[in-house]
Amino acid sequence: MTIEYKTNPNLVNLIKDLKDQAREKDAAIWRDVAERLEKPSKNWAEVNLSRIQRYAEDGDTIVIPGKILGAGILEKKVTVGAFKASKSAKESISEAGGEYLKIRELAEREPEGSGIKMMR
Repeated sequence: MTIEYKTNPNLVNLIKDLKDQAREKDAAIWRDVAERLEKPSKNWAEVNLSRIQRYAEDGDTIVIPGKILGAGILEKKVTVGAFKASKSAKESISEAGGEYLKIRELAEREPEGSGIKMMR
């Protein structure tokens, strides 16, 4: 059995930075996100807009350790942080009055991770 290592230097730095931030700020959510991103990408979360519509409340801040996909209709104003997002997902979030951020940007905005919900 071979061990696979991450080859994307941006992802490797993000994982390291999230772990450091979790340690410094005592924010368990960033450690959890980092550990999920360390797994093979085929095991990452892929969340559709319809799931966000179903489970999120207006004004929520959500982190997705993986990719957000554009299937479904989003009518709630939410802030979503993810490693990747499809073009249609970004457009739908903006049209609903929400905001899409990369995980790094969200971690910088909310270093303690308080009030952030994780969807997987």
